[in-house]
Amino acid sequence: MKQIKFLGLSLLLFGMANAQDANDAIKAIDAEQYQKAKNTLKSLIASNPDEGKNYFLLGDIYLTQAKQDSAAIFFNQGKSVKKDAEYNLIGLGNIDLNNGDAAAAKVKFDKVQDEMRRRDVDQLVYIGRAYIYADNPDYKKAIEILKKAVEKDDKSAKAYLNLGEAYYRDKQQNEAYRAFRTASQLDNGLLRAKLQLGVLTKNTRAAFPEAVKAFNDIIAQDANYGPAYRELAETYYLWANTDTAKYNQYIKQALDYYEKYMKLTDYSLDSRMRHADFLVLTRDYKALEQEAKKMQQIDQVNPRILRYLSYSAYENGNFEESLTAMKDFMSKVDPKRLIARDYLYLGLAKLATSVGEDEQGNATITDQVVFDEAIENIKKAAEMDIEITNEFNAIGKKLFGQKLYGPAAVVFDIATTNPDNRNLFYDNFYLAYSVYYNHVNMSEEDKKQDTLQLQRADSALAVVVEMSPDAQDAYLYKARVNQNLQSEEAYRKMAEAYDNYIRIVTEKGPEEVQKQKANLIEAYSNAGAYYVVTNKQKATEYFNKVLELDPEDAYAKQQLEQLNK
Repeated sequence: MKQIKFLGLSLLLFGMANAQDANDAIKAIDAEQYQKAKNTLKSLIASNPDEGKNYFLLGDIYLTQAKQDSAAIFFNQGKSVKKDAEYNLIGLGNIDLNNGDAAAAKVKFDKVQDEMRRRDVDQLVYIGRAYIYADNPDYKKAIEILKKAVEKDDKSAKAYLNLGEAYYRDKQQNEAYRAFRTASQLDNGLLRAKLQLGVLTKNTRAAFPEAVKAFNDIIAQDANYGPAYRELAETYYLWANTDTAKYNQYIKQALDYYEKYMKLTDYSLDSRMRHADFLVLTRDYKALEQEAKKMQQIDQVNPRILRYLSYSAYENGNFEESLTAMKDFMSKVDPKRLIARDYLYLGLAKLATSVGEDEQGNATITDQVVFDEAIENIKKAAEMDIEITNEFNAIGKKLFGQKLYGPAAVVFDIATTNPDNRNLFYDNFYLAYSVYYNHVNMSEEDKKQDTLQLQRADSALAVVVEMSPDAQDAYLYKARVNQNLQSEEAYRKMAEAYDNYIRIVTEKGPEEVQKQKANLIEAYSNAGAYYVVTNKQKATEYFNKVLELDPEDAYAKQQLEQLNK
């Protein structure tokens, strides 16, 4: 009996130790220490292969890291063990959701719910999480499931936490706030709930100091909670892009906090990739190149490393290396994993490697096929993510500066399709600017086929004028564009645009008049020529203005002679 009691006590203690180890793994997962959590769970599976939840937790980490094949291995192993095997059906259902098979996922989730005991809640929480974090999420369904969880146990902080996440992703911010707050009140040690309350504050984009305080309060409670440092890094990144006067200061703080986050999680390949993603955001391409090369030393197979090598190589001026890395990356990665920025850098690298200089130092296209591919790649980037057009201004300006006006016009035209583009004013102006200079450099025959582009330029300048009614250069180029359209209506619009240009410049006073002398002579002369037919008095006035600026102007003298006959 003594031996049996001792054995029973040993088993009890082992069970307690095992549970504690599983909790340690769960805490490591929450702290985003994924490698530590994986090591713990693999050890638990080796020592207690009949506990199904450990297989599920391990597989779930691999899903988090987008390693679905590895996740499936552990879910399939765990679904046949003696205890808690049903969790692995949830994991397999999550994979079904990723693959777009919601019906198959529902069958598995329903089976889990049918076999749940009356007081079970965790299974519902994990089903809800599957709907939240799947590649094809269904936030409404997640909310429905997680509401069931809180109805069964209104003291489950974990259920409220995940309900808050579902609301947050479904853009129901008030409900998300209430759920996160309830989770934090139920369990003061549940730092993730407090973290998400800070995230809600951060994402208002107007309460950065309050968000910083929220994350620092978490650090005061647990200085080793890495995700709080990551959120501080992201807060300062957003703040830097809002308060541009302090951009360098805040970006430095962002990078420092991210380094702290890295030290508190791990320097595994996955952590380094998260770091690389942040370096892309903060445009620290020297550090990105170093990080990418360190990742290559760890894993020479993972194709995602090539993405970072391509980005950093381009930004650091190594264009051929960038193009090679991106082509290699795209040939190896699942096409579903390609993002808009991949196509953008592919296009940029092709542009850089297909444009050279002639003997006079003028830009020249050295490989038209590759150059045309580059423009198509840049278009593809915009099709995948319209927000990336915010970065097209610099691309278009570079092409414009190289006097590649036609391609520049294409880039600016794509950029203007985004009504929320922060460069919308300048992109519309440069679109018209590029179209105009491309047109005047055409052969007479090609000019006849360019009417639609000139009309597009006129429309773009109308947007500029609407956004800034006193943009004098917009009126100047609107006049020039319409002059080249050569229709009766276009000539009328030309004269009207010149009138506005003249008005704005003269209102600024003698200094601006002198500065714009050549353009004013153009405006008075061309508008005057139109008014010779429609308004002789105004024509006379305008040609006299030309002579005030240049008493020897032969054209103005000739026109006045004709008008005075």
